[in-house]
Amino acid sequence: MGKIRMTSKILFTLVLFVILITTISAKAAQKTVILATTTSTQDSGLLDVLIPVFEKDSAYKVKTISVGSGQAIKMGEKGEADVLLVHSPEAEKKFMDAGFGITRRLVMHNDFVIVGSANDPAKIKGLSSVEALKKIASSASVFVSRGDNSGTHAKEKGLWKAAAINPEGNKWYQSSGSGMGQSLNIAAEKKGYILTDRGTYLALKKNLNLVILSEGDSKLLNIYHVIELNQQRYPKINAAGGKSFADFMISKKAQEVIKTFGIQKFGAPLFFPDAGKNVNALGK
Repeated sequence: MGKIRMTSKILFTLVLFVILITTISAKAAQKTVILATTTSTQDSGLLDVLIPVFEKDSAYKVKTISVGSGQAIKMGEKGEADVLLVHSPEAEKKFMDAGFGITRRLVMHNDFVIVGSANDPAKIKGLSSVEALKKIASSASVFVSRGDNSGTHAKEKGLWKAAAINPEGNKWYQSSGSGMGQSLNIAAEKKGYILTDRGTYLALKKNLNLVILSEGDSKLLNIYHVIELNQQRYPKINAAGGKSFADFMISKKAQEVIKTFGIQKFGAPLFFPDAGKNVNALGK
């Protein structure tokens, strides 16, 4: 009889322990926000400044998954993130139209540039982005593509289309399948050309031996939005945490950080805050 009572007490204790661990794990999950974002926000160092501010002011900890915008959006479609910070406008619109997200808000912009070695074998310096790509193709100069369905890769494919050129299959056109930072390193090693966001390039410039050769035309605008996911579609996501982070990104405090980020180190901001602006007015 005593053994039965002892066994019952042990089982009761184990049940209580399991319930306690489950409760703790659930609460910990509620305090964590999974952010799926593009590599440029990570490689530029911007998130290293913004996230500690958010975590200090909120009850949440951020788990950042830095991939291409295309992969980040796919994560959103699978309910594997709580909030997205991405820069692939056409893919974002499709995401919203399909009902995966509930809000998509403008956060900031910078621009893309085409960089390459200073000797510039294709002689593209000063040309528009489309004309630069035409010269790169006609001279069969090495061009490194992200090749990862990221926002940068989507922009690059749009530029090739505007140039009426299909670079796929050419020996000079090489795909890295990597993030922006690693792709820049590969382009530097190969002394090739590459399309990059200005922020990541400036953050890594000192180790690259690459210079800006094409910049400033309207086709090179690079726009970032923050997207909250649809909890009705994904009941298990931390919707409250995702909303808190999204609200933070368009807040006055975050926008001020974005406005000044990079000035001290590079003499100019790496991004421009845009919360509340009309996206059609950017870059004008």
